[in-house]
Amino acid sequence: MNADARPLILHVIHHLHVGGMENGVVNLINHLPADRYRHAVACIEDYSDFRHRIARTDVEVIALHRSTIGTWRLRHALYQLCRRLRPSLVHSRNQSGLDALAPARLAGVPTCIHGEHGWDVDNLAGKRWKPALLRRLHSPLVGRYVVVSEDLRQFLVERIGIDPARIVRIYNGVDTERFQPGAKAYAHRVPGEYRESGRVLIGCIGRLQPVKDHATLLRGFSRLVCSRPGMRERVRLAIIGDGPLLPELQSLAGSLGIADVTWFSGALDKIEEILPAFDVFTLPSLNEGISNTVLEAMACGIPVVATAVGGTTELVKDNVCGRLFRPCDDAALAQLLDDYVMDGMRREADGMRARQMAVDRFSLSRMLASYGTLYDLCTDRGGRATTAVRQPG
Repeated sequence: MNADARPLILHVIHHLHVGGMENGVVNLINHLPADRYRHAVACIEDYSDFRHRIARTDVEVIALHRSTIGTWRLRHALYQLCRRLRPSLVHSRNQSGLDALAPARLAGVPTCIHGEHGWDVDNLAGKRWKPALLRRLHSPLVGRYVVVSEDLRQFLVERIGIDPARIVRIYNGVDTERFQPGAKAYAHRVPGEYRESGRVLIGCIGRLQPVKDHATLLRGFSRLVCSRPGMRERVRLAIIGDGPLLPELQSLAGSLGIADVTWFSGALDKIEEILPAFDVFTLPSLNEGISNTVLEAMACGIPVVATAVGGTTELVKDNVCGRLFRPCDDAALAQLLDDYVMDGMRREADGMRARQMAVDRFSLSRMLASYGTLYDLCTDRGGRATTAVRQPG
């Protein structure tokens, strides 16, 4: 096949930096067969060194700097970009991606897909009228919608008024070969006292921003430490990630008296070398689409304690592979953590079930096959070729 004949997919996202949705874009580009599709990435704002996670050398990444040039100049730049690249398909994501839809259509792009991947901290229930109106006004420009959870599908149908037939639900996928129990040697990545024999390491991975609500985790862990004699020696907390709330959270840990048993690692790469050190994974978010870190923890055979919000309830089955609690309820979190700390057999059993669910329902290969089928359909390739995906690993 002539390289020029391969359909070009232009992915439009807000930033290309560390994040679950961004990681999903990189996985698609890296693993969909190179002889089937070309790719380019347009960043409404900018990109970071995370762009180097893209393994293919033929992928152009463009920063458009909306906050500097303004919305109208951004739309003109997107129009010019579409005229230059001539993509067969524009795949926009989340609210900022809506800005690409009209320029793409005006530039003659035949098909647009729009993805919804999660919630903004100032619109956790999707009830604000302006974002809903923007989505409704742009809906005629969208051929197909992709959502990562049933919760987001219901939002589009009930709040935005999208015909269910236009919506495809594709769960995020995890590389179950890269993320598996004991997959990597992790001793050098975790401080010595946090991996001493008999200690239970509770961990959380994610950007330190308000929607993740790490403050509830710190308060819950503080309750756990004070819950019974000897608990301070038995447990440790690892908070992996960086973000604007880091100084505030470190100060909170100090005021709660748990700074000496809490490790703030900052940004780390090769998370697959960190996760196997955890005994329990926690995610106290105020809302979620589908959390990649939860899937990665499950694939590593780690039970998950998380808030019963958004798509998390579709991943974590309560009393099967983890436990669920209400947002901001640090007392309930402390009790659930205590149950796991005191019952190693339950940790192991729930972790094994978590691993099996990740393999059976949320594998990367399954996600890639679903997107490949959708792209084939939207670029009119479905009848001429079968979709093949490169298996992870």
